[in-house]
Amino acid sequence: MNKYYYTIGEVCNLLDLKAHVLRYWEKEFPQVHPKKKFGRNRRYNPDDIELLKKIKHMLYNQRYTIEGVKKKLKSFDKEKNQIEMDFTVDKKEAKENILTELNDIKELLKK
Repeated sequence: MNKYYYTIGEVCNLLDLKAHVLRYWEKEFPQVHPKKKFGRNRRYNPDDIELLKKIKHMLYNQRYTIEGVKKKLKSFDKEKNQIEMDFTVDKKEAKENILTELNDIKELLKK
């Protein structure tokens, strides 16, 4: 995919789905939120399409229910948020470690 936005028709062709299915998923899954331009035309970005692929796979291949997919997506969101929080903590810790090492080097250079 090399475009930034795709129309609902293009996404339907890519995913082999009907437009009414995408519109329904949009109502059922708060994570699916394409941009709406003039005339309320939906514009899906590559991240939206990847999410829709996951939803389709869970519903059609793994045989999840709508509720099951909602729970799975919520757990993905929680994991993603935890990873982002862990990264933030690691960043702070790394900064402290660097400052400590720099102070140690400064003391060594004074000798």
